[in-house]
Amino acid sequence: MKKLKYIIFAFTLVLASCSDDYFDVNSSETAPTTTSLAPQLRIKGAIENTTGTAQYRGTREVLGIMQYGSQNVANYYSETWSSFMTTGSYFLWQNSYVYALPNTADLIVLGETYDAPNYSAVGKILRAYIFGMTTDQYGAIVMGDTYDGISSMNITPGFVSQEEAYTAIFTLLDEAIAELGQESSIGLNEEEGDVLYGGDQDKWIRFAYSIKARYLNHLSKKSSGDLAYDADAIIAACQAGINSNELNAQQNFGGGTPENDNQPFSANGYGSSRMDYFSDFFVNLLKNPLNLSSEIEDPRLPIIVPEATNGGYKGVIIGNGLNDESGDDFSPGNGGFYTSATSPTYMITFSEVKFIEAEARFRKNDLVGAYTAFKEGVLADLQKLNVPQDQITSYMNLIDTEIGADNIALSHIMIQKYIANMLNPETWVDMRRMDYSDTIYHGLKRPVNVNLSIFPNDDDWIQAMMYEYNEEDRNYVNMPNNDPLIRLTTPLWWNTEE
Repeated sequence: MKKLKYIIFAFTLVLASCSDDYFDVNSSETAPTTTSLAPQLRIKGAIENTTGTAQYRGTREVLGIMQYGSQNVANYYSETWSSFMTTGSYFLWQNSYVYALPNTADLIVLGETYDAPNYSAVGKILRAYIFGMTTDQYGAIVMGDTYDGISSMNITPGFVSQEEAYTAIFTLLDEAIAELGQESSIGLNEEEGDVLYGGDQDKWIRFAYSIKARYLNHLSKKSSGDLAYDADAIIAACQAGINSNELNAQQNFGGGTPENDNQPFSANGYGSSRMDYFSDFFVNLLKNPLNLSSEIEDPRLPIIVPEATNGGYKGVIIGNGLNDESGDDFSPGNGGFYTSATSPTYMITFSEVKFIEAEARFRKNDLVGAYTAFKEGVLADLQKLNVPQDQITSYMNLIDTEIGADNIALSHIMIQKYIANMLNPETWVDMRRMDYSDTIYHGLKRPVNVNLSIFPNDDDWIQAMMYEYNEEDRNYVNMPNNDPLIRLTTPLWWNTEE
């Protein structure tokens, strides 16, 4: 896989045992450091490595768990939680600490060096985003002991608990919001490097508040301490966050010849093989998203899901593969709204912010407010996907008729959020918070061929990822218990009731 330029890989937690192609980077002969390039020349790399390496890998490894896409072969590891899933042979950990986080650390230091707190702020926002994705897959992670742009490499870093990680994430976001209100000597888009918001600091502030709302919302099972669930704080963060589709945080792709100019899950992207087909669960969900006795198809179905060669929309059952059936009978994974060459990678969107607000209002029993935010989230997603206006009107009228403020339920909110967050690893957080409930996600079932040696009971679901084998080899003294019987089945801190 080609890596984006401006990657720093000299400072890493990963062992020398990694394969040579892991360190294959597309960069100049002189690797940039904190002093070799000004911050305006580093911001693009920091943004693109956040999405193109960290988020892509985070999504790729849990794609089958989230049940968006399926492989053409049975018993694929990320679908049945076996094989590589139990050995730690996958790479969000590496991509976070080797490629993505070092760029953010340097951006923070460069912002301080060049009297440009706006760059430090962007570094902190991206850093919080990456740490958030990483802790939400693993639990305890490395934070203070990883490369910070100043200190030398520590190959045996200490870990912090997830609770400590969340505290640090909120601190980074609060500091970034404050710094974006300060005077800076260099504009964020000085060298056209701000490929997220074109140098608009107010949009970065709204992005930071949106991420803060997301992580505050993860605390729905916490009832005590400094990180107790606070619906009002979530609503306030949402109201200060992304407030239109024009502010959606997304990395765009040109669809050109270079592999990394293509959406990773498109036919020419480096993750295309991970999404052979859409899943049976996702396709069926779109055929009856409101769970009505008489099925009414979602207008987004033909926009998101390509039609099968032999006609119609049909997904592959997770863990089952094609099972000797023709692939022409199933909807291919490449080519839809999210899986075409120029499809963006979405970090967080207006629709997600509204669904977060809807959940918070629902939990405080503000059903009218929850329903209003819910409808705004649905509308935002329909508009994001360019659904024709007449279909939007019909769908929104259907929601009023079939749901309404009096009947709004958590399932309605989470189903629509699931559809709107296609290919975002945030969905796995939601599924775990909802305890993989088929009452919430109607039609959800465990994969076929699930790994019964670790998940023997019908209500056993995967809860976390294994730490990678190279971290275990080098840093086993500091690393938490990595026995797959414990790691894969133990709920994370935010997913334990208080």
